[in-house]
Amino acid sequence: MNKIIKIALIAIGLLSVVLWFSMPADDDPNAINSASMHWMFIIMYVLLAIATALSLFFALGKLISTPGSLKKALFSLGGLAVVVGISYALSSNNAIVVDEMAKVGITTTESVVKNVGMGLNVFAILTVIAVVLMLWPSVKKLFVK
Repeated sequence: MNKIIKIALIAIGLLSVVLWFSMPADDDPNAINSASMHWMFIIMYVLLAIATALSLFFALGKLISTPGSLKKALFSLGGLAVVVGISYALSSNNAIVVDEMAKVGITTTESVVKNVGMGLNVFAILTVIAVVLMLWPSVKKLFVK
């Protein structure tokens, strides 16, 4: 099985090299529609699908085989859902932002503004949580001996 995978990877690599050198020039305006670009995208999507499927398969297999890890994963997903819920509640669907975006030629809606605000809030909250969790052991060592 290992030899088959190595041979397949070598064949994909050689095919990719041939496609790379058969790509059109940079200044060609129709370069994106060339056959070599098309096949390179197909190879990329196939490899991405294989990598995604295998990583999900092994991660879920490990998750199911260890009972404690499944419980931890569910708690983590629940915590993430709480952070997303808090972030959505904190974000505002500001009509002023929609008007300002329209002035510069960007059409948007209040729900899009609210979702972007929610995403920024999620990022900020998770960043604060990460920094606190990195600093907590050091602070704890300073005060507890």
